[in-house]
Amino acid sequence: MKNKILHVNATLRRYIEDTIFPAYSQNDKGHQLEHIQYVIRRSFFLMDQLDDLDVNMVYTIAAYHDIAHHMNKDQHEMLSAQVFWMDDAIKQFFTEKQRKIIREAIEDHRASSAAPPRSDYGKLISSADRSTDLDEFFRRTHAYSIKHFPDNTLEQNMERCYQHMRNKYGEGGYAKSYVADEEYKLFCQEIQRLLNDRSGFERKYLNVISGKSQ
Repeated sequence: MKNKILHVNATLRRYIEDTIFPAYSQNDKGHQLEHIQYVIRRSFFLMDQLDDLDVNMVYTIAAYHDIAHHMNKDQHEMLSAQVFWMDDAIKQFFTEKQRKIIREAIEDHRASSAAPPRSDYGKLISSADRSTDLDEFFRRTHAYSIKHFPDNTLEQNMERCYQHMRNKYGEGGYAKSYVADEEYKLFCQEIQRLLNDRSGFERKYLNVISGKSQ
């Protein structure tokens, strides 16, 4: 990441760090700045597989992609794209054509989208947005359940996590990667192992949410 981020326009980077990044404190814990920095790192790591991508566009797409998650999680990709599009200060860094590609990539990044991304930029951000940290998946899913389903029992939250894991990352799951990604491949293999071992899944879930997992 360090080498590529040095190639990002310094003024653009300063604007995003000073103006855009602080807004992520409004999001839930799983979609705050730590997640954005993770996606930026992954985007830079994976982008060499695709031809002629502009590092400034890649950085900007990753930086804005979840900015509106606190407004409406179910439409956050469209709202985040709108926040980008309406940002007058960002216009100085990109042509109209580049801005349109950035907007579409943000709109297309969500794992559950029915259609594939419209550009290589969209494919990159969608792939980089995939989790590769099993413990983090459990923590984020549990935190979401606690916030949005406060009356659930522990068993209900565990079942919700299992079903979410199966639907998103299991065989035929909707979370796809559009680039070669060994880290994500290994993550999915570990997911499948836990899906086939319900008692192992439950032990892992309990260990992670209690802070005992290493």
